[in-house]
Amino acid sequence: MLSTWSPRALAALRIMAGLLFLEHGLIKLIGFPGPGPETLPPMILIAGLIETFGGLLLVLGLFTRPAAFLSSGLMAAAYFIGHAGEGFWPSANRGEAAILYCFVFLYIFVAGPGAWALDNRRTGTDRLPVQA
Repeated sequence: MLSTWSPRALAALRIMAGLLFLEHGLIKLIGFPGPGPETLPPMILIAGLIETFGGLLLVLGLFTRPAAFLSSGLMAAAYFIGHAGEGFWPSANRGEAAILYCFVFLYIFVAGPGAWALDNRRTGTDRLPVQA
């Protein structure tokens, strides 16, 4: 039973993480769905672009592994550049989300897209295991 549901659970994780990451990028770039900054320093602009397009690619399951790898690296950099200087503990430096995103994306990079991904159509692996 687990072999039937594992690709679907991985896909749900990929899609939800991608949607949340997309939201972070859209706030930075266009101020949607909440207020964003009026001007962006170049490093934050690049982060917003990676979040937006990386999140979209993850939601679609298209070029999943490269998008997840780049997104994981972005979140590692975000933690060390933006959070770690505020103290050692992630709960005190508000870096829990960056760490969690980093490792979720690293897992998706290693595990692949799961079910419901355009990558599966591209590579011809779009069939899920059938439970006997």
